[in-house]
Amino acid sequence: MSPGDLGEQLKPFIFLDLFSFKPKGGQKGFGMHPHSGIATLTFTMEGDVAYEDTTGKAGLLPSGGVEWMLAGNGVWHQGGPVNDKKIRGFQLWVALPASEENGPAQSIYLAPSQVQQEGPARVLLGSYGTAQSLIPAPSDMNYLAVKLKAGERWRYTPPSDHTVAWLAMNAGQLDAGETVAAGELVIFRESNQPIDFVSEGDTSFVLGSAVKHPYDLVMGSYSVHTNEGALAQGEAEIRRIGELLQREGRLR
Repeated sequence: MSPGDLGEQLKPFIFLDLFSFKPKGGQKGFGMHPHSGIATLTFTMEGDVAYEDTTGKAGLLPSGGVEWMLAGNGVWHQGGPVNDKKIRGFQLWVALPASEENGPAQSIYLAPSQVQQEGPARVLLGSYGTAQSLIPAPSDMNYLAVKLKAGERWRYTPPSDHTVAWLAMNAGQLDAGETVAAGELVIFRESNQPIDFVSEGDTSFVLGSAVKHPYDLVMGSYSVHTNEGALAQGEAEIRRIGELLQREGRLR
């Protein structure tokens, strides 16, 4: 999923990456890079991640944890594996509403114990059943990480105003009206109807649903905004921070 193709269909969800880094193969992770106009949510399923961002935060995110980076008017961040161990996870980009796209940057890091769960679903954004994310979503959306055992059935009933829905498989195989295998992404027809799943083996996947983002997607190199003026403002702030990082010797 990327902003220029499926992002238009699934906005506010505009980019999704199932990433995997193996340090012994020379893969160092995500080097210091910028964003503006969006928020990113990184969910690690395997391995610990060392992180740093220009809001002043740095530390270690353990496997099963969540990084929320509200880029707003502009931010730089980086993350990579520690102890020469593989990391694997999903990174999602979320388009921000006009009221937040040039606001202050904010980062939130959740330990695995802080991610609430309802049944087989861990709530990364929004709410499901009695579980609610500690991250304040910028608009009305849910983002869940789900694990099902072989033969297990599960129904997701979205809120009545959520007409955008999709899932992306990490592992296993699932019947979601059609068979979905590891590495595949499925977009559901725009509707607020329940979605039924039957696991054809032990599976794990992420699922998103939302009220459709009502704004255009105006894209830069690392940014997505609602209009050209907001994009220019965000990219100017990215350049300013980048120049500061270079003077400090933090950019290679």
